[in-house]
Amino acid sequence: QVQLVESGGGLVQAGGSLRLSCAASESIASMGAMGWHRQAPGKERELVARIFSSGRTIYGISVKGRFSISRDNAQNTVYLQMDSLKPEDTAIYYCYADRDLTAYWGQGTQVTVSS
Repeated sequence: QVQLVESGGGLVQAGGSLRLSCAASESIASMGAMGWHRQAPGKERELVARIFSSGRTIYGISVKGRFSISRDNAQNTVYLQMDSLKPEDTAIYYCYADRDLTAYWGQGTQVTVSS
């Protein structure tokens, strides 16, 4: 059972930046993909960013150009750099990983952007 622990959430003003971290309990080099999803109150969970074992990345339309995902295999950690934050980015951010057709999720970290 892979465990994912997020950190780095908090309160920030619009236009500010935050960096989220997701530490995995096992080697992330064995993962097919890792990434971030978010869920705002009353809305469905949506893709924010994903990075594949090849290094290829994909982003949700609403964050493209503002957020950047990266991974450090030596630290078993995935990062999400969030710049130019907007109030509509307010949500719980969940770390995601998959391996051998099994998906794993973290507990989530709250990000609140004030206007």
